[in-house]
Amino acid sequence: MTHPSSTRTVPVPGSVPSHLAIIMDGNGRWARQRGLPRFAGHQRGVESVRRMVRACSERGVRYLTLFAFSTENWRRPADEVALLMQLFIAALTSEVRKLHRNGVRLRVVGDTSRFDPKIQSLVESGERLTENNTGLTLTIAANYGGRWDILQAFARLCREHPDVAERDEITESRLAPYLSMAYAPEPDLFVRTGGESRVSNFLLWQLAYTELYFTDLLWPDFDEAALETAFAWYRARERRFGRTSEQLGEETRAAARPPARAAGG
Repeated sequence: MTHPSSTRTVPVPGSVPSHLAIIMDGNGRWARQRGLPRFAGHQRGVESVRRMVRACSERGVRYLTLFAFSTENWRRPADEVALLMQLFIAALTSEVRKLHRNGVRLRVVGDTSRFDPKIQSLVESGERLTENNTGLTLTIAANYGGRWDILQAFARLCREHPDVAERDEITESRLAPYLSMAYAPEPDLFVRTGGESRVSNFLLWQLAYTELYFTDLLWPDFDEAALETAFAWYRARERRFGRTSEQLGEETRAAARPPARAAGG
């Protein structure tokens, strides 16, 4: 199923975001502040992931998408990348069955072909095990980049429908099903921890009308209370999707009016 784009249709905002996307930034700084190696921060970050999955499930969030490893993260020191890959293997090995027991569906998006075959196998088996679960959908973006996503979608569309490209008929609705997250609605709320105020090539297409929330808290310190603060900020936002405040007010009043009674009843 492909969800409609917020640039084409107007989604109905809820008190809790249906789809929450997070850049989990600050693990290394958290460790450094405590005189620990950077890897200790990444390990602590996994605990925060576990906490957020539980908190989002309890609050009725339907989709949680976490930016775990970007296409640009290969530029980090080789020893840190190797340790991150080990942590990814350990997390997939230890967490997938727990996710399954709690009804969570796991998806991994990104170019996984560059990963070790063991990681690829764990991803495939984890997705297969949880594919029929109906609770929270947890998406891990790994070796993912927003520009990569758009380019791979365009390439797939042209391979499957070369006539579309020849007739210059590539439209948003034609391209959208080939994006890596076509199975999910666009994020309602984006959170970035760690004090940076940028999206860093994450979900560039999907964030068109997402509310962007930035916090100085480092990812290992982002707990349930911090999540509630972000949700309170989200609820205070006026999500207009191109309309005016006056239009929103009229729609709210119209929705509150009692239905008209049939004549002669």
